[in-house]
Amino acid sequence: MLASSRIDPKRRNNLDHRKRQFAQPQWQQQKYEYGLNFYVLPPTAEITLEEFEEWAIARLKVLSELESCTFRNRTPEETTNYMTPILQKHMPLNPSRSSTAQDERKTDHYSHFILRLAFSATEDLRRRFSRLETMLFRLRYKEEDARERKNFVDSLGATMGMSWEKVSEDEVQELGADLRAATGYAKKGEDEGWFKVDWEKVPELVESRKVLLKRGKAYVPVREQQSLVVAEFGRRLDAALELTARALPRLDEDDRLSPILAHLSQSFTAPEATYDADSSPSGLAPTHQNIDALSQHFPLCMQHLHRTLRQNSHLKHYGRLQYTLFLKGIGLSLEECIMFWRRSFKLMTDEKFTKEYKYNVRHAYGDVGGDANRRGRGYTPYSCQKLLTEALPGPGMTHGCPYRTFTVDNLVAMLQQTGVSDRETLKGVREDVARQRYHIACNRVFEYAHKSEIKEVKNKGVWGEAELDTILHPNTYFKRSFLLKHLGEEGYSGETNER
Repeated sequence: MLASSRIDPKRRNNLDHRKRQFAQPQWQQQKYEYGLNFYVLPPTAEITLEEFEEWAIARLKVLSELESCTFRNRTPEETTNYMTPILQKHMPLNPSRSSTAQDERKTDHYSHFILRLAFSATEDLRRRFSRLETMLFRLRYKEEDARERKNFVDSLGATMGMSWEKVSEDEVQELGADLRAATGYAKKGEDEGWFKVDWEKVPELVESRKVLLKRGKAYVPVREQQSLVVAEFGRRLDAALELTARALPRLDEDDRLSPILAHLSQSFTAPEATYDADSSPSGLAPTHQNIDALSQHFPLCMQHLHRTLRQNSHLKHYGRLQYTLFLKGIGLSLEECIMFWRRSFKLMTDEKFTKEYKYNVRHAYGDVGGDANRRGRGYTPYSCQKLLTEALPGPGMTHGCPYRTFTVDNLVAMLQQTGVSDRETLKGVREDVARQRYHIACNRVFEYAHKSEIKEVKNKGVWGEAELDTILHPNTYFKRSFLLKHLGEEGYSGETNER
């Protein structure tokens, strides 16, 4: 008999499903009925590489601002007030009736899964991502329209089996006094109903003593339903991240995506900031003669380079490049920049400067160095993320971020020399540096140095929270500092025009 005749026909039919992994993927444009999302179904439609990166960076910006709120111990109310304009700026989610609702919800859906893929590699990244996504979900849940929120919660029971046992009237009568005492209802007329769940599902409510515990069950009032939903969101996301981590080694990623995902995971140190070519305040015309005066508005990294240059009349290569690009970003022209460096290198001859240093300045500005460099107008100023992720400087080098490269004692001494004398601020800087939150330490110093001006622009309504979000670029630091210190002066409107 032929070997094929020994194969069970039923078994042969069952083999067909294994070929499905090689078939073309079937996808359809999803319809997003709710602004809230548990992110259960991964997206399947095609998007461009530009959208892939832009959407992920926008969400990362939102998550980093949420994390900064926890670092600064903002209350839930302060966090909501701070995050509302930032969410509207980077990741808006307008009501269902809005014409842009579907596109905004699609962006939200895709950006979540992109970052889920980028941050599943290590336990630390997974933990941070889950914590911040849960914070974002809680914030959106609280701000969602009551009817939309109710419809969303009802849909969870229908599609995901997330239904909670409602406490019967008989049980309410039996436990009435205990229920009202444990959950804070003063009068019987205030009853809104209760759900009954396993107590492990609501640890926040148990910890804050907002529920009645009896026979392993937590009796949760309807008004606290948010905790149930948020806890379930976090639990499911943790499980999904574990599955993604296991699948990562087997994924055959597109070579175009790998560097983007690696870049995104690095950006959790300090999110990348898009360089704004309009980093120089309108009305400012910097020259080589007024750099000393303008240096009071520089961030610590650039102040350190400037002081070292004035003390030694020289900087090594990477320090010169970092400082040159920063000066370019504040609006210093090529001619003025060359003059600045020439006068700063006062211990050398014109011939030596022209031969060994002038070309590098022209190259940074895109004046020489090939077609690609000139078309791009040279290099762009370094962001905080680049300064925090590049190799540490060697002996005699002064580039990089002082919050990262200095010892804590030397850093505090330098800050005190620049006028930071507040004990609480210096204590906060020490804590931030110890936890490697270098960009938060820099923002803490900025807020101390400009506390009166920040209060003024807030009170007058000139700037909102979105204009005072976390600084992620040295040139943003300079522009914001300069505008705050020149409020009301002719020629300076105080408008940031920051992206």
